[in-house]
Amino acid sequence: MTSDIMPIQTNFFSPDTSAGSTGLSPEAAAVAGRADLITDQLQAVRQEIGRVVFGQASVVEQALVSILAGGHALLVGAPGLGKTLLVTTLGSVLGLDARRVQFTPDLMPSDITGSEILDEDAGGHRSFRFIPGPVFCQLLMADEINRASPRTQSALLQAMQEHRVTIAGTEYALPRPFHVLATQNPIDQEGTYPLPEAQLDRFMLQIQLTFPEATDERAMLLATTGAELAAARQILTVEELLAAQTMVRQLPVGDRIVDAILQLVRSARPETTDIPAVRDAIAWGPGPRAAQTLMLATRARALLDGRLSPGLDDVAALARPVLAHRMALSFAARADATRIEDVIDSLVERLG
Repeated sequence: MTSDIMPIQTNFFSPDTSAGSTGLSPEAAAVAGRADLITDQLQAVRQEIGRVVFGQASVVEQALVSILAGGHALLVGAPGLGKTLLVTTLGSVLGLDARRVQFTPDLMPSDITGSEILDEDAGGHRSFRFIPGPVFCQLLMADEINRASPRTQSALLQAMQEHRVTIAGTEYALPRPFHVLATQNPIDQEGTYPLPEAQLDRFMLQIQLTFPEATDERAMLLATTGAELAAARQILTVEELLAAQTMVRQLPVGDRIVDAILQLVRSARPETTDIPAVRDAIAWGPGPRAAQTLMLATRARALLDGRLSPGLDDVAALARPVLAHRMALSFAARADATRIEDVIDSLVERLG
């Protein structure tokens, strides 16, 4: 379970009743001013990504939410939907050092984290020197992550959770910020290694990519088959992105939203739910990290939309990408063709 979640601020924007007050405390007014500036920058980021990536507005939103909240995302979709293009565009627009690793069955852990080599200087003295792997970047695209062996998949666990790797007993810190955007093809599962639950839980969101609407696909055809292709421009610097990530953790969350998040997560567990249909359909449910993730993700979505505090709409919009990969159906539910998304939607409808 993550340990760096900041305490919930529920009275951050309490009115200041002093003479000449604008209605906000001085601290809240300063945060609101910084949030307005960051929101303008984030709108420019969305527009720039939209120039290159067509018909995936919700996917772009969820990817940005994941990065703003300081997490990682798993992109699931059929080939040709722009998963690779999205990640490379995000790296360019956000000013991040982005790298790509194509996961294959013969990929070794050292191919990701790096390895030590034996060096000999002019005087004949030998020593080991560490050669960093592609994980030493700010945005890592793990393409078709389920095609690598479990041993190689696990090489990312420490990096994703602790933002460092250990090689030959020595720890090496990764750059800040550090995000992993991994992709999976849900159609071709032959010769793949499904990610274990422990690693799935490290992904803040599981983002589903679908086919674009006809108008978006037409615009894509016209924009991508000409003599010149649109190239994304950098909008943010690393420092500005880090400031936005800090702002996300400073936004207050009302008691009503805290209670809604707890209700949603606890009602999705067979052990703590009072809904018989959930107990019958769910084999295991989301842990406390899901609630922490949902708290941060709703804050990030609110900031992305120019709001100073999340609402129930944010909880509802992010319930699927936060919970779907942290739950499993029972054998009976699978036999009845029950979908995990339908269970989550039914739980969201119960939120007051």
